Amino acid sequence: MTPPEPTPIANEPITVHIDSDLEHLVPTFLANRQKDLRTIRTALAEKDFETIGMLGHRMKGDGGGYGFHAISEIGGSMELAAGRHDQPAIERSTSQLEDFLARVAVVFR
Repeated sequence: MTPPEPTPIANEPITVHIDSDLEHLVPTFLANRQKDLRTIRTALAEKDFETIGMLGHRMKGDGGGYGFHAISEIGGSMELAAGRHDQPAIERSTSQLEDFLARVAVVFR
């Protein structure tokens, strides 16, 4: 079992250790999460909770497989919030994802 990622201090890099076998996949995975942010913002403006829930569900499933457990947690929260049509909770999850992606530092081992 992979240990949980430590709680970062604001504005400091969030270091995530990833298996070197995934090194060629991680840049695309992270770039796709950036695209998801844009899609989520558009969907939120349009109150398209189905799209937000689908993206949250995908992040919840995929994040851990790539070693990004924080993305899985954020995705799970987003999926639940979308099911409740809880716009403030979706906005918080979106901000958390944006912050994580801005500060993540990947170390391959």
